[in-house]
Amino acid sequence: MIDDIRETKECQLKDPMDLFHSGQVVKICAPMVRYSKLAFRTLVRKYSCDLCYTPMIVAADFVRSAKARDSEFTTNKGDHPLIVQFAAKEAQVLCDAARIICPFADGIDLNCGCPQRWAMSEGYGACLINKPELVKDMVRHVRNQIDSPKFSVSIKIRIHEDLKRTVDLCQKAEAAGVSWITVHGRSIEERHQPVHYDAIKIIKQSMSIPIVANGDIKSLKDAENVHHLTEADGIMVARGLLANPAMFAGYEETPFQCIQDWVDIALEHGTPFTCFHHHLMYMMERITSKQEKKVFNVLSSTSAVLDYLNDHYGL
Repeated sequence: MIDDIRETKECQLKDPMDLFHSGQVVKICAPMVRYSKLAFRTLVRKYSCDLCYTPMIVAADFVRSAKARDSEFTTNKGDHPLIVQFAAKEAQVLCDAARIICPFADGIDLNCGCPQRWAMSEGYGACLINKPELVKDMVRHVRNQIDSPKFSVSIKIRIHEDLKRTVDLCQKAEAAGVSWITVHGRSIEERHQPVHYDAIKIIKQSMSIPIVANGDIKSLKDAENVHHLTEADGIMVARGLLANPAMFAGYEETPFQCIQDWVDIALEHGTPFTCFHHHLMYMMERITSKQEKKVFNVLSSTSAVLDYLNDHYGL
């Protein structure tokens, strides 16, 4: 897939830092396993999303296997600015992955926030917040080995119980040349507890690089409130955008036009049925009755879904 786009891509790259210097809060689509792929990124970009991330990709697999590269990473000339998120635990492996991706994306992000057991046991994700020297080393290596000055290197973290440790981690990453830091305002152990927006504000006040706030943002109003509470330079949203991809454009719930756009984009991209259907289930969660959900959620083919949307909504 990378080879297919080589010719059309080189001149399309953008400097993501320009967004942070625009004076506006940067609206960001989070890295989501299975979901933040090219078709969905194409959709949210139509509805005022400024910056998109790929799902997390394991850097070692990406470097080692052309098959992994083809299945994990797809892009096109309209898919910018784009950040590719990697899971990595060795500086040189992350550099090698960054070097491969550099002609086709605008930056990489090191995942230091995934709390899933498999990631932690492999030495990836949130366990890295307890290894600030390693994070610093990985950021510095990529900075030193990628020539393009516009190519961003960011990290996404969770917070420690002792916030001094989080501030120390962030300052070490800043010294190594990190472009910005996304802070999910929960600790590794916390899942559905309230987000510590006050902690994000303290981190923001301790740094001179942009800070992005993440966690429990479900509407544009939420985004504005979190910006007000944290003074963050950007707002990253995951589930809120799954439920309403038009959220950043100010829609309270998914408009029918957005559903129509998803159908058109997904069919054009050849999106696998399960993914196509799941996105629709999320988008229609708030606008369908319990009875309708029972019917819609068990449909098992693209044609059945298209017939349902046509019969019920004229789409």
